[in-house]
Amino acid sequence: MEANNRNRTIALAALFQCVEGVTQIAAHGNVDSELFESCINSMLTEDDSSPEALYGGIDTLRTGFRVLMYQLGAGTMNPDGKPKDIEATRYAVNLLYLEKKLANDPDMFQALLKNIENAQQQLDFFAMTHPNMIARLAEIYSNTVSKLGPRIMIKGDQNHLANPENAAKIRALLLAGIRAALLWRQAGGSRWKLIFSRGAMQKEAQRLLKS
Repeated sequence: MEANNRNRTIALAALFQCVEGVTQIAAHGNVDSELFESCINSMLTEDDSSPEALYGGIDTLRTGFRVLMYQLGAGTMNPDGKPKDIEATRYAVNLLYLEKKLANDPDMFQALLKNIENAQQQLDFFAMTHPNMIARLAEIYSNTVSKLGPRIMIKGDQNHLANPENAAKIRALLLAGIRAALLWRQAGGSRWKLIFSRGAMQKEAQRLLKS
């Protein structure tokens, strides 16, 4: 993948889209179906011709671009007049950290790839977002990334978080977040880029939203 601002912006938007899915489930017990499918698609599709192809196209990442724009903005409010979601930023930073730990653990990384390849074979029997597929992806997260530590503690309504199906969806989205974090690194993303290229990525996100 070419290391440029466009690809980094897409990767970071994808990361924030996964995080947005997690916060939706934690707060409301459900998640936007198109958003959820785009995140799951990134792990199971064979089309890796471009970063956006993993998510089914630029249009499926519109939520991620919007979240990126106000999370990286200088203000303390989002466009709807609500305070910035500090938890969303924490989840994103933690996922970037866990992906880095994963990259430094070749055995765990290979185990993760092998498990995802096995999950892809189940697409012959189940739809991408079928509960059995989501449960499998959640299991992969628990058996690999989650063991690297520290675990990401999700805040929200305990009634929603205690629901097994919701818990599986959250773990699957966190695994998708690791996928997006990997894209970010492959596109030349780093802590310094996150700090000093915020404005450039906001402008690129705005441009992609209009395209």
